[in-house]
Amino acid sequence: MTVLLGCLLVVALIPYALAMLGGICRRRQLGSFDNHYPRAQYAEITGLGARLWAAQQNAWEALILFTAAIAAALLAGVQGAVAEGAALLFVAARLLHALCYAADWATARSLVFIVGFLAAMALFALALS
Repeated sequence: MTVLLGCLLVVALIPYALAMLGGICRRRQLGSFDNHYPRAQYAEITGLGARLWAAQQNAWEALILFTAAIAAALLAGVQGAVAEGAALLFVAARLLHALCYAADWATARSLVFIVGFLAAMALFALALS
């Protein structure tokens, strides 16, 4: 259970890390932060900053799925190496997904996304068995 919750913590922190990196890019590109309309300002950035913003949005979405998968596994009493392996694989996939987004490796990003999605589905399958 500790591994599952630790993985959930890491996945929950990924969007914040991407927000910090994206904020650095936003400041470098635009010269300042518009704290009144930050989303409108994010629409103005390009390149790495725009990709980090998109990666952050995707990380929030992935967090929802992973939280549900972890909750289902814990509520069903799922334990063991298979569940821990699926959770660790999800974490690795999400970290690689952010890297692929930043590096603009679109095909690799899509493949890593699928791996992470399947890892989350494995947790649901374990909870249902």
